[in-house]
Amino acid sequence: MNRRFKRAGWALFFFILVTHATQGQSINDSKFGKGLQFVAADSSFALKFSTRFQLLYQGIQNPATDNWDDRLLIRRARLKFEGFAYSPKLTYKIEVGLSNSDIGSDIPDKTNNADNVILDAVARWNFAPGLELWAGQTKLPGNRERVVSSQKMQFVDRSLLNSQLNLDRDVGLQLHHQHQVGGMVLRETGAISMGEGRDITVNNAGGYAYTARVELLPFGEFKGGGDYVGGDLEREPTPKLALAASYDFNDNASRARGQLGDFLTEQRDLSTVFVDAMFKYRGFSSMAEYANRSAQDGPVVLRDESGAVEETFVTGNAFNIQAGYLLPSNWEVAGRYTTFNPENETGISAQEQYTLGVSKYIVGHSLKVQSDVTLQDQPGRDNTYQFRLQMELAL
Repeated sequence: MNRRFKRAGWALFFFILVTHATQGQSINDSKFGKGLQFVAADSSFALKFSTRFQLLYQGIQNPATDNWDDRLLIRRARLKFEGFAYSPKLTYKIEVGLSNSDIGSDIPDKTNNADNVILDAVARWNFAPGLELWAGQTKLPGNRERVVSSQKMQFVDRSLLNSQLNLDRDVGLQLHHQHQVGGMVLRETGAISMGEGRDITVNNAGGYAYTARVELLPFGEFKGGGDYVGGDLEREPTPKLALAASYDFNDNASRARGQLGDFLTEQRDLSTVFVDAMFKYRGFSSMAEYANRSAQDGPVVLRDESGAVEETFVTGNAFNIQAGYLLPSNWEVAGRYTTFNPENETGISAQEQYTLGVSKYIVGHSLKVQSDVTLQDQPGRDNTYQFRLQMELAL
């Protein structure tokens, strides 16, 4: 069975699942952007089904040929199921990806798994006030930009910092704690996970990953969970600030970027540190992040006869800062600067990116059109220019 038929099968399966689950149930509080919501007659479970996709145009000036290389693609196409089971204290989330970009194909044949259909499959148990235990596959508590949903980003896509150094999704356990001290909100999260990313179907090739994150909101919570939403669509009436730091230790990592990238012929202990901040006030928003990853015993795994790097872990540091202002008309103008500085030993080129974005929010992040222009500067190479235009539709 080829991959196209597999995807069609997944889509049909989930359609039948939703149709069956809704029989005899009641619909409540359903509106555009909020999905279809159902509650069992005996209140023993609840289900919300939603779907979304992104249509992307991308054009890049190729400095080698001076050609304009462009394409249209479905950047993301997803189905999401969430709700509670047995008790409102036991919630769940299942999210699957259907597009090529969602599924990916960077897993080698030895994993016996060519597709990564499942994005999230996690249960969350609120077993005590302010405490939740998560079990399953979901995003690790790493950098803020990665945890922000791809539906709720301020730009067309995430930054270079995220693409090179993020932790992404993994399978394991997470413990989340939140409490207040006066007007401040404190959050602490710890995770133990496989360390090799999502949908791995063979024995763990290395050790586990251990992740910890601490957050401080000195002026209280953001409206609508805005500390993990791009742009200030809530137009915070008072200043709101979130400060956070994360640390991840991936024991005997097998993949070039920890939970992502090619599987390498040797393993390394990887340590990754993140520091980030989010600020919002009356339509103005800004976010800054710093990331640093290092490998014990050095990142390079394999060199050829001439000494050129053939296999390496991606190590180094990156910094990203962005800010935007949402006009009363729901047009937003935003700017972003990102620098990525890999360790010299890796042979990976350093980069700087300057991005200017313009967005129109029609129904918040559920129906919007976003565009951005990026200048990419790499030492010793001509500058590259990229233009992107994307529509997001989420039901």
